[in-house]
Amino acid sequence: MTPDDGLVLADRAARGEARLKIIDCDVHHALRSAADLKPFLATRWQEHLDRYGFRVPTPFLSSPQYPKGAPALSRTDSWPPNGGPPGSDLAFLREQLLDRWGISFGLLHFLFPGAMDQRNQSFGNALARALNEWQVEHWTRHERRLKAGIILPGEDADAAVAEIEHWAGHTTAGGGDFVQVALATHTIELLGRRRYWRIYEAAAAAGLPLCLHTMGYNGRAVTPAGWPSFYVEEHHEVAISQQTVVASLILEGVLERIPDLKVVIVEAGFAWVPGFAWRLDHYWSRFRDELEHVTRPPSETIRERFWFTSQPADEPEKPEQLRQTMDWMGWDRLLFATDYPHWDMDNPEHAFRMPMSDEEKRMVFAGNAERVYGLS
Repeated sequence: MTPDDGLVLADRAARGEARLKIIDCDVHHALRSAADLKPFLATRWQEHLDRYGFRVPTPFLSSPQYPKGAPALSRTDSWPPNGGPPGSDLAFLREQLLDRWGISFGLLHFLFPGAMDQRNQSFGNALARALNEWQVEHWTRHERRLKAGIILPGEDADAAVAEIEHWAGHTTAGGGDFVQVALATHTIELLGRRRYWRIYEAAAAAGLPLCLHTMGYNGRAVTPAGWPSFYVEEHHEVAISQQTVVASLILEGVLERIPDLKVVIVEAGFAWVPGFAWRLDHYWSRFRDELEHVTRPPSETIRERFWFTSQPADEPEKPEQLRQTMDWMGWDRLLFATDYPHWDMDNPEHAFRMPMSDEEKRMVFAGNAERVYGLS
């Protein structure tokens, strides 16, 4: 990718054109260390953290299953100068992302350690509350442009609903801290199963979209057929894992049961959506007798109830093919995301290798997110 590709914001500014508003729907923040959480944990759980650490259903306690494409999965220049891992320093994140690109809002996504993944579910519940308090105390309270998702202990529906009800509507001097609820996608059961329905009902009642960022450890492979040999396989299979989530939510009847629920699929690309929807429609039409609770073609539900973040942006050799994909999805379905500070993050200047009208740019880079999240 070169500076001549896609939309070059600097050139627009140099020509005196109005600066394009940007809402970044995938920004990763991180703990400097596990000790950051101790002020937000009861003494019992501080001692548990010291003694046992974070225990997830894999044999790897301090790393993911596959070595990543770069240390901490991040850009080489994203390590804060005062120490700590990428995404752990607010001032440096401001400098590298918010201020550099003129980001109006950045939506925070915390990846590890996940409260939903903890083997000790009671510790997972305490961890979710601690992480949410940490997000407010160290991030959203100090930077009004950053908005968080309510981290949920999703395998315990009672605790997850309580967490939503505790934080929904929470505000500080800078405005609302939380604009969505966040669930892992690699879960004990597919997310359409009834054990999770009360969580979705609570999210809809609070007026908060359901954010499904690719993540989580459930002790099973990310692929339907077993463990891949290489990181590149695991990285590629992310899109397939999100397809199973979309299918489950639709075919189990979640979205017909909860008509106000909005679902945002994060960090799985989007070019797969049309073909996936066509196939789902075909099988839905053939198996209607088993799916009486699904009263409309899945493609209609996808076009009306799902949104997809742009990163990792798909880049076909023929730009018109990407436009055809977005035409089918609907230009109101796509939310811009950088995925900062990951190694494959998308620079806002070069995110789409095709001509776009001013209205299309406004929708994708900010307008759609404004409507989904109520941001302005």
